[in-house]
Amino acid sequence: MGVHLRPEPGCLVVAVYTDITEVELGAFLADYDLGELRSYRGIAEGTENSNFVLHVTAGEFILTLYEKRVEAGDLPFFLGLMQHLALKGISCPLPVARRDGSLIGTLAGRSAAVITFLEGIWPRRPNAAQCREVGKALAGLHVAGADFQLSRPNALSVEGWRKLWAGSRDRSHEVDSGLLTEIDADFVMFERDWPKDLPAGVIHADLFPDNVFFLGDKLSGLIDFYFACNDFYAYDLATCLNAWCFEKDGAFNLTKSRALLAGYLSVRNLSAAEREQLPLLARGSALRFLLTRLYDWLTIPDGGLVLKRDPMDFVRRWRFHRQVSSASEYGLDA
Repeated sequence: MGVHLRPEPGCLVVAVYTDITEVELGAFLADYDLGELRSYRGIAEGTENSNFVLHVTAGEFILTLYEKRVEAGDLPFFLGLMQHLALKGISCPLPVARRDGSLIGTLAGRSAAVITFLEGIWPRRPNAAQCREVGKALAGLHVAGADFQLSRPNALSVEGWRKLWAGSRDRSHEVDSGLLTEIDADFVMFERDWPKDLPAGVIHADLFPDNVFFLGDKLSGLIDFYFACNDFYAYDLATCLNAWCFEKDGAFNLTKSRALLAGYLSVRNLSAAEREQLPLLARGSALRFLLTRLYDWLTIPDGGLVLKRDPMDFVRRWRFHRQVSSASEYGLDA
């Protein structure tokens, strides 16, 4: 049975933007075969949805109310993908079907779904062994998702980055005086050189440490598929390099990168073109997260519900990749 992941004790996972009453929740759960509601509580922090832990006769589950950043029309892709991957043996959240067979209901005016739990905690300071496991899991996801029938374009590829940049460009100097010139130059390069024909399929697109849970060094599951889409597999791998292989001081950890890449290659090989394009993809991935953080940093009022993350963390990663000329600098052998 596929399951969702239990947060580390004291770890708050996603903000509650929409509150619900016991009466509303009871009526919603009447369409499920989960037994009686015993208790529920919201879990906090994050930027996307409202999550609650449910204790019902059948056990513990996660209830998710999808807020405005998640389009209702994308939910069949996200939930269907989780169901598909779980049936393929990938340990990830499994949506619970309602009595009528559907996966999505409505609660408090929001689309809502119930998904299952999995034990594990996310690593605050990932080690090389965990990076290797993440690489293996990512490649396994790519292989398992190859025959998923639905598709969703990546709204946060180069065209999407341009829109984010347009919304923050004129104030970028408030974060770093060099960003305007550097990012403008990168857009000229990306729009000219971004690859068009690399191996592609379903990718996770957001596989950061807080979306991967472990029991010790054993990976116990992948969560948060709400950025999943169709794009280059190597771009997903590049995102993992950005997410897992930099230390808190901004230094790139070659040992972790070698381990992550070795784990990936133990399941799925990379073509010559993917290897050649990896520095460009890593640079683009770093810019994507730089721009989303920059946009939020400049446009969301302080003290709001949304947790704003310092964009300078990814400015440093992006500038590192701007100096990389070969995938061998990530520890990828020819």
